[in-house]
Amino acid sequence: MYAKDDPRSALATAPAPGPDSGAAIAAAQYFDLQATPIVRAQNVALIHTAARAGDDLDNGTLEGELAIVVTGASPAFTVLTDHGATRIEQPGLVVVPPGASRISVHGDGPLVRLVEATEPAWRERAANAGAYTEDHPRVALLQRWPEPGGGAAVRFYPLADVPADPARFGRIFRTRAFMVNFLPEQDGPRDPRRLSPHSHADFEQLSLAVQGEYVHHIRTPWLNDSTGWREDEHVRLGSPSVAVIPPPAVHTSAASDPGVNQLIDIFSPPRADFSGKPGWVLNADDYPMP
Repeated sequence: MYAKDDPRSALATAPAPGPDSGAAIAAAQYFDLQATPIVRAQNVALIHTAARAGDDLDNGTLEGELAIVVTGASPAFTVLTDHGATRIEQPGLVVVPPGASRISVHGDGPLVRLVEATEPAWRERAANAGAYTEDHPRVALLQRWPEPGGGAAVRFYPLADVPADPARFGRIFRTRAFMVNFLPEQDGPRDPRRLSPHSHADFEQLSLAVQGEYVHHIRTPWLNDSTGWREDEHVRLGSPSVAVIPPPAVHTSAASDPGVNQLIDIFSPPRADFSGKPGWVLNADDYPMP
């Protein structure tokens, strides 16, 4: 499944599955975020904004935390909450506590916000809301992880503070509801002889392309009901885009642009297997495991 030099090869092997539930396997979903800037999965909604200097983005009054994914192309901005003002000027992950908040934008560029999919201010606004009128039976519903230590505060985790480490898979941060993995930039296409097809038992993966172009290879396993079988998919998406990959589809994504390519993987709830690897989750001291 993974090459020996892939850090994921050291993850604990999942126990052998029991009899399959027979529930239908959902179709993968693919979105150009310029055309459809608000999309969702079972537990998380993603809002992509092509922000401009002077914009005032209202996040609403949220029941859960807000996460802001900041890339090298993102503008400087200030997060405004009852706890004060926090200015952000470099890539990383911002976590905003529950309650009312706004974002004052100081330049031009993309911002990506993550909220829980059940948030009243956002749950009906996703372009694909109709795909989740009923919960997907193969996806575990979100149960928030423990509250962060130190109480309610805006927390910022800059990527510049994280040295490269080939023994760690990307740069991973978690909140009570989300896990965000900033994968390294890749120059040029991925070697087609070194892909990593794999599957997940009960959670979706959102693969957010922020630079370059990717081909998402998806294979839906065959169940007894052949009317649900699908042809293999090989879907090419530019950036900004997101692929929502359902369990237990076999999947792998290949960078295909001759320039710089970058993916950011998003999960909700946080992954227990990644969290169980010492040193992988970079803000684990703030966000304890259950």
